[in-house]
Amino acid sequence: MKLTLRRHRGFTLLELLVVLGIIAMLAGIVGPQVMKHMGASKTKAARVQIEDLAAALDMYKLDEGRYPTTQQGLAALVEKPAEAKRWNGPYLRKDKIPLDPWNQEYHYVFPGQHGKFDLFSLGADEKEGGEGEDQDINSWE
Repeated sequence: MKLTLRRHRGFTLLELLVVLGIIAMLAGIVGPQVMKHMGASKTKAARVQIEDLAAALDMYKLDEGRYPTTQQGLAALVEKPAEAKRWNGPYLRKDKIPLDPWNQEYHYVFPGQHGKFDLFSLGADEKEGGEGEDQDINSWE
């Protein structure tokens, strides 16, 4: 019976550095593309949330005969305002108003300058205007 010894060889430092270099190069190419798509998805999520909030505001109007005032704000969708007579809410599935994808509150104005009401997010920079993630997302476009 013959015993054979096997030698286990590991990777050399040079081989590991080459692999790490390739991974870093791929991350440099793919990373910016992934971040670009993440920004676009936040913008799309804000548009969907604004549509949902607008639909809830329309349901509120069906019950009360008018939209909530600017002072009542979107909170009127989840908590009955004192002056509401036929409130049949809450009009949202959750018990609080969602924040936009950048963790800011949505802006609501009634009566609106652009439509029956203005509902909007100022984007990531929380300033008017902008492009990409900084663009304004609103209910009237």
